[in-house]
Amino acid sequence: MRKGIWLSSALSLGLMMAGVGHASAETLRGALAKAYANNQTLNAARAALRATDENVPQARAGLRPTIGATASGTLSRGRTTRGDGLPNVNSRAGSLSAGIEINQVVFDGFQTPNNIQSAQAAVRAGQANLANTVQNTLLDAATAYMDVIRDRQIAELRRQNLGFLREQVRAANARFDVGEGTRTDVAQAESEQALSTALLNSALAQVAASEAVYLQIVGDVPDNLTPGTRPPEQLMPKSISSALSVSLAEHPAIQAGLFAVDAAAFEVKSIEGRALPQLSVGGSVDNTYTSSAPGTAAGLPGVDINVASGNDVSASVGATLTIPLYQGGLVASQVRQAKEVLGQRRIDVDSYRDQVRAAVASAWALIQAAEANVTGYRAQVAAARLALNGVQEERTVGQRTTLDVLDAQADVLSAQILLAGAQRDVVVRSYELLSAVGRLSATQLALGVQVYDPEIHYQAVHDKWYGMKTPDGR
Repeated sequence: MRKGIWLSSALSLGLMMAGVGHASAETLRGALAKAYANNQTLNAARAALRATDENVPQARAGLRPTIGATASGTLSRGRTTRGDGLPNVNSRAGSLSAGIEINQVVFDGFQTPNNIQSAQAAVRAGQANLANTVQNTLLDAATAYMDVIRDRQIAELRRQNLGFLREQVRAANARFDVGEGTRTDVAQAESEQALSTALLNSALAQVAASEAVYLQIVGDVPDNLTPGTRPPEQLMPKSISSALSVSLAEHPAIQAGLFAVDAAAFEVKSIEGRALPQLSVGGSVDNTYTSSAPGTAAGLPGVDINVASGNDVSASVGATLTIPLYQGGLVASQVRQAKEVLGQRRIDVDSYRDQVRAAVASAWALIQAAEANVTGYRAQVAAARLALNGVQEERTVGQRTTLDVLDAQADVLSAQILLAGAQRDVVVRSYELLSAVGRLSATQLALGVQVYDPEIHYQAVHDKWYGMKTPDGR
């Protein structure tokens, strides 16, 4: 068992010391700033939003001209063999053609304007979803930070408990040797020591697991973590009623749902436009050069007969009006489908509101319970320590047994572990409440990190006419 402890300790110590180059202690705000900058899930969400931004210029292309250039060339040769001693006839012909064609949609049943509006609403929904992802990432980081602190505290408490039990085993053996104790006392102490060893191994494994989660979310190893603190008081709602009103007005999940409703509504209008007349105009300019030699006399190579060449330049302009009469029910079905999707989006918004209300109520109740638990567990720890001291003194005079001491020590350890969990819960529940009301962001927390503004990329691409490079040069 001792070997197992050393192995688990080495694993935990390896994770803890992987970043030995970091000299200063880590704070919760610092960990949140690192998660905001380094978290891969969050960075992937930012990239996905940048891709969504490109739907707007793609929609705008529906009413922009298309220009194309064409070029072609042909070359043909022929040979005619004649009898009666007449000479053979060789012929050749060639042509080169080049042109430019321009097409412009004049009216497409309002499809493009509605597609643009739908794409813009989808971008706004994506921005709100990104804000919600930021909230979830910061909450996960705060939870991982406090989990590491709690689990390290529990592991240290169990390590101290193992040291206490080792001393009890030594004392029980000493009393047994001088005839003041029994073999039962020794066995009871040894049993508790063995159990404590196993529980310490489990605690160290939990520390390693929490540190791995921290590394995944924050992007750095947890070094010397300082005690976690609650969010700034000015961000916290003063009552549950104010928390509910703020959450319904500010939570990004609800805002994303409302923008999704707008996008679906414009999609319905766009599909309805497929049943309206379509008008487009086009023009082209072509230049064709031809050259032909219908015959050359055999035996006189290089001497052309009836050589002809020409250059033909032509231009044309036209308009096309398409009036849909019947499309086999396809467009009608697509309109009905889009309306059902719109109804779904509206129901989704109501669902988001219900989820936010439930999250606010749950977080409010849990934080109240956690604060009360801290007070109660502190009192329990103090009382359990006092009782342990008393039981040890009573055992010294023969009024208590070793089992009584072991039970009293177990009560102290249990109270200390519960206190560590409650202290973790106070901080985590505070961040959960802040997330539930929609105020868990890098800006409002003042994390001191460069804030990612999705509007910068959107403004850079939403009206681009050309260029294949991204705004960052890729």
